[in-house]
Amino acid sequence: MKSIKDHLDLNQRKILLRLDLNVPLENGKIIDTTRIDKILPTVNFLLKNNAKIIIISHVGRPKGKVVNKFSLWPVCKDLNVKINTNIKLITKNLKEINSTDLFSNPDEKVIMLENIRFYSGEEENSSEFAKHLASFADVFVNDAFSCSHRAHASISEIAKFLPSYSGLQLSLEVDALKKITSEIKRPITCIIGGSKISTKINIIKNLIPKFDNIIIVGGMANNIIKYKGFSIGKSIKEENCDQIVEDIFNLSKKVSCKIIYPEDVAVGKDFNSSAEIKSLKNISREDLILDIGPNTIKTINNIIESSNTVLWNGPAGYFENPEFAKGSFEIAKKIVEKNKAKSIYSVAGGGDTVALLNNMGVINNFNFVSTAGGAFLEYLEGKELPGIKALN
Repeated sequence: MKSIKDHLDLNQRKILLRLDLNVPLENGKIIDTTRIDKILPTVNFLLKNNAKIIIISHVGRPKGKVVNKFSLWPVCKDLNVKINTNIKLITKNLKEINSTDLFSNPDEKVIMLENIRFYSGEEENSSEFAKHLASFADVFVNDAFSCSHRAHASISEIAKFLPSYSGLQLSLEVDALKKITSEIKRPITCIIGGSKISTKINIIKNLIPKFDNIIIVGGMANNIIKYKGFSIGKSIKEENCDQIVEDIFNLSKKVSCKIIYPEDVAVGKDFNSSAEIKSLKNISREDLILDIGPNTIKTINNIIESSNTVLWNGPAGYFENPEFAKGSFEIAKKIVEKNKAKSIYSVAGGGDTVALLNNMGVINNFNFVSTAGGAFLEYLEGKELPGIKALN
């Protein structure tokens, strides 16, 4: 995979830059600019090298139709300020545009095409649509790792028609995940949360042979607690998952990977309750398990203390209610403490985990934080991502 840094001459070259600017919006206002901030190094690098930039991105799921609430205009305004360059948003139908229509003003440096998912050809991975997009530029750059698990026209198909490179952020994402899955310093620990164990079973199975410890928390741990013979009350669980749990434990025994799950929990009667700490044997029929307990926190932090590498995907509890945020906060604090002492390599990823670290103000105290959700998880499963494959 070649980085755009490897391109010898970008002067006045038209660069089709695929970004993921799918930021959360509320009444037309951006709530979290993390994804915009992450791609600034690539945009600034291209500008410094006197390139002409054509930005492609999407917001939401308009399903091939123009939906005004999914316009990229709020993103365009924010990026305008951050790079101190006037960005022109192209709202005209792309099928009616050719390359000579773009940069009609020679002083223009950056233009942004309106939401690429307004066109059905994008998600259909249309070769004709990709070829038309490619006709706008000299070079294609993918800096949207978080979209690279999608076989879409502006992600994978377009690379057939232009010299193609990775952006700086995409290169960082891939390098960080390669490091944690292959160039590892042991002991290595994975903390994995989320609500459904079935959606992450392939990740867990792929990581067990490579990791020393797999710590399972969040809603998905409830299936393990139930499998071990304890009541989980009214807690979230998946049906017919005993075989999945058994497979995890059997595989872990073969390769000497420890599976850690909660030994005590914080429960409530509903999501707005105060927390009550209980051992597994004392969980009642009316309880909702919403966080890990102090003994589990201590166990996890002891494992982190003895680890040289940590991968974290998924909070330990329902952190939206501060009563059930202690597990996630204490895990984050321990990793940050080790990071500051330069005694651990830490990678975190997934939307909820990023939101948690942002809320705590510690997102910059991890070695790497991935903004990707599905792409992050599919990479950990060992899948080949269409967007990355296209660059290779």
